[in-house]
This record gives sequence, C-alpha cells and structure tokens, in this order.
Amino acid sequence: MIITLIIFIVGLTPSLASIWILRRADAQAQERLRLAIESTSTRGLPRLGLSPDHHYVEGIGYMIGDLTCQFNARSSYMRCAVNPMGPCSECSHYQERELPDVDLSEFSIDR
Repeated sequence: MIITLIIFIVGLTPSLASIWILRRADAQAQERLRLAIESTSTRGLPRLGLSPDHHYVEGIGYMIGDLTCQFNARSSYMRCAVNPMGPCSECSHYQERELPDVDLSEFSIDR
C-alpha cells in the first residue's frame, strides 16, 4: 500500500511541478504586459521622424516635395522625375501644375 502511494506521488510530481512553473511564468508575462501598457500610456508613442518636406494627403498618404509642381512624383520616396533628390525650392525645372476646376475644400493637406 505504501509502495503504491509512493509510486502515485512520484508519478504526479512532474506534472504538478510543470503546472506550477507554467502558472508562475504566465503571471510574470501578464505583469510585464501590464507594465508595458502602463508605460506606453503615460509616456506616449514615439513620433515618426519625418522631414518637414513630407506632406500628408488624405486618401493617398505621405508625399514629399512641392505638390504644386508638374514633375512631382506623388510618392513618399522620390520628389520628382527631374530632380529626385531635391530640394524643390532651388529646382530650375519647376512648372506649376494646372489643376482642373475642383472644389478643393473636400481635400485635406496637412503639413
């Protein structure tokens, strides 16, 4: 009888130890997650390191360069076909883009 009890206890010991270790690890992970959420909410998320040349156009995304130029690539990677590296202010190829008569109040351009 005692031998059966000892075998039973020895057989259950690894599973009980495993359950105890898993619960402790889960509690530590939950605590780390809670601390990360708290620190983010008090500190805030970091801002994107965008240059002042980036413009956000709703529906398109971020674009760089002078948006009124005919040669603007309308891309966040390249300014234009003529002077891809910029700057637009010193470009000798600047041509103002002709815009059709559209109500521009529906478009939002943020700097």
